Parts: sequence; structure tokens; C-alpha cells
Amino acid sequence: MTRKTRQTQSSAFIAKVAPATNKGERTLAQLAQQFDTHPNQIMEWKRQSQERAADGFGAAGAPSTERPADLMALHAKIGSLTQANDFLDGAPTKAGWLGAKR
Repeated sequence: MTRKTRQTQSSAFIAKVAPATNKGERTLAQLAQQFDTHPNQIMEWKRQSQERAADGFGAAGAPSTERPADLMALHAKIGSLTQANDFLDGAPTKAGWLGAKR
């Protein structure tokens, strides 16, 4: 028995396979044979599509309970860390710790 290499399926293909599991016209084994993929992969795509569908039908128009991150504070932190990295970039060589002959 030869082993198949992994395939990357397009989102259009996945969008065609996942709803076919909900129709109930074919068994999982028949769908796997029809679409030439593993039954576990089909079940994973089905689970993912159901989760995304549930997210899509959430409270439409309701205000989000998540607070957006304070972008100014995050950018300031990134700037200070970048500045510290630039400052310390050559410190070991400048201090004679690296590159010095012993």
C-alpha cells in the first residue's frame, strides 16, 4: 500500500464538501471516497464550518464586549523595545566580550 502525500485543498473545495455532510444523503465513507479525502478530514471541515456558521449568526448589531487594545501604548512599547535592541545590538563586541583574542 503506497502512502499519499499531503494535499492542500482550496477553500472552494472545502466549502463544497462540508455542506454535503449535512445533507445526510451519503455516509461519511461514501463522501470520503467521492471527494478522495480521509473521513477524519471531512469531519474536521464540518466542525470548522459549524463553528464559523455559529459565529456568523451571533448577536448582530450588538456592541462587542471585547475592548480594543490601546494601540498607542502598544506602539510606544514596540518603539522602546526596538530602541533598546538597537542600542544593545553591538554591546558585547564593543565591551570586548566577543571577538577579543585570549
